[in-house]
Amino acid sequence: MFGFENTVRAAVGVVALLIVAPPSAEAVVEQKQPAKQTLKRPAAEKKQKLHQLVLQVNTNEPAMMNLALNNATKVAQYYKDLGESVTIEVVTFGPGLHMLRDDTSPVKARIKAIKESTPAISFKACGNTQENMHKVENKDIPLVPEATVVKSGVVRVMELQEKGWSYVKP
Repeated sequence: MFGFENTVRAAVGVVALLIVAPPSAEAVVEQKQPAKQTLKRPAAEKKQKLHQLVLQVNTNEPAMMNLALNNATKVAQYYKDLGESVTIEVVTFGPGLHMLRDDTSPVKARIKAIKESTPAISFKACGNTQENMHKVENKDIPLVPEATVVKSGVVRVMELQEKGWSYVKP
């Protein structure tokens, strides 16, 4: 029969083995498998975020217009390379409407090429500005075919921001 002292020694020995002895190979594999499974999720399980950018153009400076177009195309290409969706609106108002005027745009050919190659980018023209230019110039204000008229460019920018779009003024 074991005495109390022998029972304590045996218990201490078992505890020491549990603390000192490394876990079996099976236990290590079981511990690591769940971590591997969470790291290797199928692409279908990844949440796809839609990126949305509004670029404001309100100046009749070709350098600023080109900067806005550069920003739009580079952002579109960045997310395309990542395999992620992006929507970009270039909103013009005030003197910036010249960017989308068919008769005065210094970037008309570039807008056409961008619209053909990058459907994620759209162009919005302020209807208020177009109407005011019509009154001042006493003639119709033709827009490039790639442009869509919105009632107010400023309101369009504001509403997109309220919906969570990122805003950039180059």
